[in-house]
Amino acid sequence: MKVFGVAGWSGSGKTTLIRPLIAELRRCGLRVSSLKHSHHAVEVIDRPDDDARRLLAAGAAEMLVASPSRWLLMHESPEPPDLNTLLPRFADCDLLLVEGFKRGTHPKLEVYRADLGKPLLCPDDPHMVAIATTAPGPFPVPRFDPTDIAGIVGFMMRWS
Repeated sequence: MKVFGVAGWSGSGKTTLIRPLIAELRRCGLRVSSLKHSHHAVEVIDRPDDDARRLLAAGAAEMLVASPSRWLLMHESPEPPDLNTLLPRFADCDLLLVEGFKRGTHPKLEVYRADLGKPLLCPDDPHMVAIATTAPGPFPVPRFDPTDIAGIVGFMMRWS
């Protein structure tokens, strides 16, 4: 399984970019999975009074919710998991797109919006191998317009 990240500051447009990237990668014939890092508590995707939430609250270490078309595994963790802990949990795929984990050592594309007032990540991170931004350069890595989905996918496929 190849791993490629999309990282940047909160509000930079990571999820907005990842959605068409997944669609384009699928059109290229790849089986793609996605991992999203969140700084917020993740809840069971269901009603607040459902049985899954009650079982987690009762102390279950893991809770798997299954429906006819999807399943969700929630795992209680005493510490924030790192990427290496999470990778073995994924089923076989051609490419795992990782959103977030901006300090990880996997290859990453930085999504940058100058109007957020946050510093660039790529100058100080050797694992940031490209940047998607409308801001003018120069940049220490290849630059893509965020709407250049085919260009970004081509770069990712060559890099991975």
